[in-house]
Amino acid sequence: MSLEKKKKIKPQRPRGFEDLSGNDINELSHLRNSIQEVYSLYGFDQLETGIIEYSDVIGSFLPDQERPNEGVFSFEDDDSKWVSLRYDLTSGLARYVAENYDSLPKPYRRYQSGWVFRNEKPGLGRFRQFFQIDADTVGADNALSDAEMCMMFSDAIQSTGIETGNYVIRLSNRKILDGIIDSLNIKGNSSGSDINLSIMRSIDKLDRLGLSGVEQLLGNGRKDESGDFTKGTGLEKSNINQIISFLEIGIDSKKLSRNECLNKLSNQFESNSIFTEALEELSQITKIINAAGYDENKIIIDPSVVRGLGYYTGPVYEADLTFDMETDKGIEKFGSVGGGGRYDDLVARLKGVSVPSTGISVGVSRLSSALKYLNKTKNNENGLSVVVLVMDKDKRSEYYQIASNLRKEGIVSECYSGDGGMKAQLKYADKRNARLAIIIGEDEAASNSATIKDLIAGKKVSNKISDNQEWRSGKDTQKTVPIDDLISNVKSILSE
Repeated sequence: MSLEKKKKIKPQRPRGFEDLSGNDINELSHLRNSIQEVYSLYGFDQLETGIIEYSDVIGSFLPDQERPNEGVFSFEDDDSKWVSLRYDLTSGLARYVAENYDSLPKPYRRYQSGWVFRNEKPGLGRFRQFFQIDADTVGADNALSDAEMCMMFSDAIQSTGIETGNYVIRLSNRKILDGIIDSLNIKGNSSGSDINLSIMRSIDKLDRLGLSGVEQLLGNGRKDESGDFTKGTGLEKSNINQIISFLEIGIDSKKLSRNECLNKLSNQFESNSIFTEALEELSQITKIINAAGYDENKIIIDPSVVRGLGYYTGPVYEADLTFDMETDKGIEKFGSVGGGGRYDDLVARLKGVSVPSTGISVGVSRLSSALKYLNKTKNNENGLSVVVLVMDKDKRSEYYQIASNLRKEGIVSECYSGDGGMKAQLKYADKRNARLAIIIGEDEAASNSATIKDLIAGKKVSNKISDNQEWRSGKDTQKTVPIDDLISNVKSILSE
């Protein structure tokens, strides 16, 4: 009796998810460790929360309140309660603080890294699972905690290899824009939503559309290159001009000192209670940053920063990479790799009392892409250094002993565990990005020696080799040493 042929399942990843291996994992570990070392240096403690939270907890923190049931991966648990994969790391922190409030030190300072999930349409460079590294201070309502976030943000970005001049931390306060809009005395709604929110959403597109694009969105509307029309906010020309003047200060902020930017804001716009409060908060933050000695080109005041339209309540910060890069659209600035700000209302939704909080979040995927573009990735760092080839299968235990002795000296090594010949083993070592291959064949065994083949050097000279005899000699890429001197020679090569 013949068995029914089983249907072959096609191996494929779900849309918006990616596999990481080798140097990608090494780079992720390097970035995470570098940034977390900075957070630890500032006295923050590590926290790990689960990747699943109750959906009503997650839902409180979705940035788009118009779609509270979208954007997350959710399922019903066996207790009939809906749970969701975490959308960000902040919701888990808020739940943890509300649940353990009485036992935690106040303020509570924590950092956390991990995967977060967005049930959104994937696209080029936009994934549904990505890695974030956060730091937050919960229970502090003063300028020191906000200034510290900016300074720690700067130190964290620089720790990954991004040099001063290639990044900037942009500092602003959501209340500045609230105060300016309030002074315009604008009434009414736009497209069924609050007009203030519509103005902020238009301003949030400044980096992508420029001043002229924002001006159109604040007015009657804008038609993009595809012909699609976006209805505008419908402001009067005088009000648009006021907002554009405000944005121009943001554009010029890179040329101004922090104090000069504050003075320009104070002199150019009509003061009201909200506006005055915002400038005073920024002034206090600036005094602390200045006293700590942070360069003006590391942390700037940029009032055009708009983050988390329904999320942040005061100071906001954004980490931008400022170097130029080539894209399909031409030369562009790399842009944001993270952000944060003060959010005083989130924990209150779970605790019932006000718990002032501030924090930052670094997007590792964006940062990793930037380092690759700058050619600053830590390729093969802490990766495989040595592969010991098995030239005689009856002597596997002896070859393994060599690999074991190398590991005892802290050298990442492996003994080839396959069944291929020498050519296949060298190809394997090459694919594993190993630096060295150890070869002990008949000739080496007879003279109690070992051949060290430098695979990286071999790649560099391969194009210059003219014949097979020269390749076999390996005069510039390998050397034979006494077996007793193998470890010292390996160490010497790896230290070069």
